[in-house]
Amino acid sequence: MSLKPFSSFPSAASSDAAAPSSIHAMPPHELLVADIGGSHIRIARHLGGSHCELLQQRATPAQDWSAFCDALHAAVLLHAGPHSALSIAIAGVVSPASGEVQAANLPALRGHALARELTARLGLPVQAHNDADCAALAEARVGVGAGHEVVFGAVLGTGVGGGLVVRGQLVRGAGGLCGEWGHGPILRETTLWNSHGQPVQLPRWACGCGQIGCLDTVGGARGLERMHLALNADAPRNSHQLLIDWQAGEPAASATVAAWIELLSSPLALVLNVTGASVVPVCGGLSRCTPLIAALDAAVRQQILRRDAEDLPLLRPSVLNDQAGLIGAALAFEPEASHPEVRP
Repeated sequence: MSLKPFSSFPSAASSDAAAPSSIHAMPPHELLVADIGGSHIRIARHLGGSHCELLQQRATPAQDWSAFCDALHAAVLLHAGPHSALSIAIAGVVSPASGEVQAANLPALRGHALARELTARLGLPVQAHNDADCAALAEARVGVGAGHEVVFGAVLGTGVGGGLVVRGQLVRGAGGLCGEWGHGPILRETTLWNSHGQPVQLPRWACGCGQIGCLDTVGGARGLERMHLALNADAPRNSHQLLIDWQAGEPAASATVAAWIELLSSPLALVLNVTGASVVPVCGGLSRCTPLIAALDAAVRQQILRRDAEDLPLLRPSVLNDQAGLIGAALAFEPEASHPEVRP
């Protein structure tokens, strides 16, 4: 998708920048961006503002570091020029101190300082950023959050993530953490009701982050499917089919979605009360179901302190969709940053 960029925030890559004398010098002529998840690596070229040209998609070697580096090396160098740089949006927390990435669905990266090691491997500057932060930044600057002072970006994809943007700038917390409303043991054993009106005790499930009872265990697409099975004990259904059935009024799917909204709306309302965000762009696969986001928005509005909200919804589906992470990686790139201790 191509949108007019928010004029207060220029593109991170400039086509008229002076040619760098080394890979760690001035801003590069060309910025490549990558969105790396547990299943796929997507490589694109940033054309400025909200414009990205998708170049390649390939499977992520999530279990083996060497294979991961080989795959990224092959994908990037096919499109890189002599003055290129790479900015990565990755499904994990990037430590500001060590550069190491903690990603539950990417065990290959454990113990590796991703950006520094890839800088040496690829021979070009590499930066790494949390993918939810990237999506939030993109939506705040050139998406549905443009013009808002405080934007909380929520990700409802395979799991639950988030990022906070204030006056067009990412808020980066201690340890690289901010906006992670999907994690923390906030869920207790809960009694919910299935489609037959019977009470069901929902357990506290273990989360990939190492804790028990995180919102991530029920809030994403996999969590919705897991909760449906626990509530209704019928044949498994994927999230796509569940939402189709819910919109058709099917009782079991309706009970599952009602439970999902109940569990997610209170934590999200608390996030809005704490941050003061005036808009919540929602990215990820579940955001494509507009009625679902509208129903969640209505439940959140009932639980926030603010009573002077406009008629427009607070929760709004992403307008950048799959490109949010790629665009955000470009906007998060810092041309002045370097790793002088690393040499290719």
